[in-house]
Amino acid sequence: MTNPSFKTRLARNDIVLAPGVYDALSALVAEQAGFEALYLSGASIAYTRLGRSDVGLTTFTEVADTLARITERVGLPVIVDADTGFGNALNTQRTVRGFERAGAAMVQIEDQTFPKRCGHLDGKAVVPEREMVGKLKAALDARASSDTLILARTDAVAVEGLDAALDRAEAYLACGVDALFIEALRSPEQMDAACQRFGDRVPLLANMVEGGKTPIQDADALQKHGFRIAIFPGGTARAVVHTLQGYYASLHQHRTTQPWRGQMLDFDALNEVIGTPELMRTGQKYD
Repeated sequence: MTNPSFKTRLARNDIVLAPGVYDALSALVAEQAGFEALYLSGASIAYTRLGRSDVGLTTFTEVADTLARITERVGLPVIVDADTGFGNALNTQRTVRGFERAGAAMVQIEDQTFPKRCGHLDGKAVVPEREMVGKLKAALDARASSDTLILARTDAVAVEGLDAALDRAEAYLACGVDALFIEALRSPEQMDAACQRFGDRVPLLANMVEGGKTPIQDADALQKHGFRIAIFPGGTARAVVHTLQGYYASLHQHRTTQPWRGQMLDFDALNEVIGTPELMRTGQKYD
C-alpha cells in the first residue's frame, strides 16, 4: 500500500497534526476524531505490548505486526517509528520493505546507536554521520515506491549540540530523504533555528512529549515556527494509563464498576465505535 495523498498533503504549508497510536483500537478512535494522519509510536508499543520502557526492546516484527493491524482497520496515512532500522543498513532495508508492505506512509529512522532509547531520556549515543548516511541511502533504495516517505531523525542535539545536529540533518537531507526530525530541541530559539535552516526546503517534524525536553506548544504555534508535522506520540498511552489507574482503583475499592459508569462506554456504545452493527450486516449478506 502506498499513500501518494500524504506526500501531496505534506507539500502544503499548513501543519499536519498526528496523534500517537499503539494499536488498531486507538487508531480507529483517532480516525473517528477527525485527524489527517497517525503516528505509530515505538515507545507506546513498548509501553502497551511489553509493559516496558522505550529502551530498544521492541523488535521489527512486533512493530510490523502492529502496523499491519492498524492499516487494515483505518484508512489514514501512518507515520511509523522504525527506531534505528533495528540494526545496520541491511536491517534497515528489511525494515523499510516490511513496513511498506504493512502500509506505512512514512518510515522514521534515527541515528542513535542500537539498542536505542527514548529521545527524551538522558544517556543517548549516536552513530557516526557516515554510518547514518549509509543507512538512509539503503532505506531509500529499499522502498518499492517513492510515495513511501523516509523521515530522517537525528538525536545529536543532546550528544553533540545544536550546530552539529543541524549539520547532520543537512547531510541526511542531501541523501534525498522526504522529511527531517531534529529530536529534543531544548527551547523555542532552537526550534526557530531548525526551522530557519530547513523549514522552506523540507517538511520538519516537531515532537511534543509531555514532561520531555522540548517545550510543549500547540500545533498552530508549531506551524508559526515553520514545522509541517506535529506529533504527540506518547500522550495517548499516558492518558490511557491515567484512566486505567482510576478505573482499577475504583473497581478494587468498590468491587463493582457502577461508580465508574459515567466515565465508561456501555456494551452497545463500544460496539458502535468498533463497527459491530455494520459487521453483522456484512455477515448477513453471506448467510
